[in-house]
Amino acid sequence: MGTVVVGYVPKPEGEAALEAGVREAQLRGSKLIVVNSHRGGQEFDRTKARDSETDLEAIGRKLADSGVEHEVRQLVRGFEPAEDLISIAESSDAELLVIGLRRRSPVGKLILGSNAQRVLLDAHCPVLAVKAE
Repeated sequence: MGTVVVGYVPKPEGEAALEAGVREAQLRGSKLIVVNSHRGGQEFDRTKARDSETDLEAIGRKLADSGVEHEVRQLVRGFEPAEDLISIAESSDAELLVIGLRRRSPVGKLILGSNAQRVLLDAHCPVLAVKAE
């Protein structure tokens, strides 16, 4: 059985990535690993940690209803989210990595987000980049 890894953030782009990841896992008969990565530090306090945990519990319930074998991981270990996603994709021998992209201003379109760019350039497997509607 293969694996699909999804980078999740509780924003529209994260929801789009999750939906696409579930579809891909269903089509492929693969396991789904949902990764929510935070650098940690002062901006990730107890309140944000609790909120994040609540979001991930809701995702777990949603995934249980999808019938896809899944695992939800929250990582707070000082790494950039791109590092965590690439590392998990490699260690799980993922066949696909799914990330969400947010809309950017005309000037912002010249520069892709640094995490998204790193994932697209450094991942060992194909990357599906989806945008929120």
